Amino acid sequence: MSQLTDFATLGLAPELLRAIADAGYTQPTPIQAQAIPPVLAGGDLLAAAQTGTGKTAGFTLPILQRLNAPRPGVAAALPVGRPRCLILTPTRELAAQVEESVRTYGKYLSLRSMVMFGGVGMQPQIDALRKRLDILVATPGRLLDHVGQRTLDLSGVEIFVLDEADRMLDMGFIRDIRRVLTLLPVKRQNLLFSATFSQEIRTLAHGLLNAPREVSVTPRNTTTELVEQTVHLVDRAAKAGLLSHLIRTQQWRQVLVFTRTKHGANRLAERLERDGIAAMAIHGNKSQSARTRALSGFKEGSVPVLVATDIAARGLDIDQLPQVVNFELPNVPEDYVHRIGRTGRAGRPGAAVSLVEPDEQKLLVGIERLIGKRIDRAPRVDGFVAPTGAAAAAELRDDRPPLPPRRPRGGSGAGSGAGPRSGATGHEARGGPGGATANGRRVFGGPVGAAGGAHRPASRAPR
Repeated sequence: MSQLTDFATLGLAPELLRAIADAGYTQPTPIQAQAIPPVLAGGDLLAAAQTGTGKTAGFTLPILQRLNAPRPGVAAALPVGRPRCLILTPTRELAAQVEESVRTYGKYLSLRSMVMFGGVGMQPQIDALRKRLDILVATPGRLLDHVGQRTLDLSGVEIFVLDEADRMLDMGFIRDIRRVLTLLPVKRQNLLFSATFSQEIRTLAHGLLNAPREVSVTPRNTTTELVEQTVHLVDRAAKAGLLSHLIRTQQWRQVLVFTRTKHGANRLAERLERDGIAAMAIHGNKSQSARTRALSGFKEGSVPVLVATDIAARGLDIDQLPQVVNFELPNVPEDYVHRIGRTGRAGRPGAAVSLVEPDEQKLLVGIERLIGKRIDRAPRVDGFVAPTGAAAAAELRDDRPPLPPRRPRGGSGAGSGAGPRSGATGHEARGGPGGATANGRRVFGGPVGAAGGAHRPASRAPR
């Protein structure tokens, strides 16, 4: 991580170093080591950093220091409802986590912060805006609600942060972002953080940033080596039972489970409860109080299983989360990287288990091609249905490199009377839905490749 060995070498103030030490952190992560100096210098920044890399501290620490610096000739009393720093996030949970980090690292400073998001009453937020405000962390919708009611003035923003910009675009916030930008002063410092540098992100950055420093600490679409990834091949009807079995036999005490839909999250949480396992669901249809209650119970340990959708889980920041389960694979391969990034954080090992049914084989193909390696297949669990036969056995032991994408041949597809859709791989044509069978049941094919890298120890560093 270069020659920077501690936070003092980054030029941070004693008050911040003291707060960092109180939190138990010792060394900066790579994104912190690369991002903090240019932010302290006042320049714009474009940073690629995935979940779990410590990016939040990478911008909150230098922002706190810049805002705390004396400003000769500027009145100490700022107008109410007029923040000096705006941090925009895609979800309520992430907004709350970022503002919590601001409070943690700014505990010895006199700066004031608040968080603002929808799903709760506006009046408490309006009351808070009647006081001096240095740092505002907000989601786009509620922020614009306050602007429309003239309870918030963004004309004094000196530093603007767009966090999780890729997710912002995925969630359709581009128009809101553009509207917010028209409300900010032209002269300001801009920081953009994203998990990837897609073409859309670079286009957005071009219109937002001024001669930015660019840093990237995680290769695009890679998964951390600290996360042990495993696939259980299982029929759909056996998934919930297998999950209950794994939770009990592996004695999982804190596990985050992902489903594709809100209703699916509710159904799975109810099934786990019937199996005697305390579980709660968290998704966009839940009230903010219910989401906060579920997250608090999960963090405290009274609720060992939290079932979540991708959007609801975005921004969840839980120290030492040991286990993530993909009850259903995501439709977008990149979301798999985000999901399993919830564990294996701050240098600690974690585990990610995926329960994969035959109809999800194409999704597994896409994920393994994206991350560039084969995910280990777990042995069959006695008592639970899984694909069987010679082909399935070969899938478990195959160690060939991934096949490159190729065009399927014209003509009939295996077992369906029609060729696979455009873009399908040879594996998909042989083993996808409606494909080859073994003992009367569809079997899995899929890319295979080199085993994951060795574990690398890392020192504890802030989020």
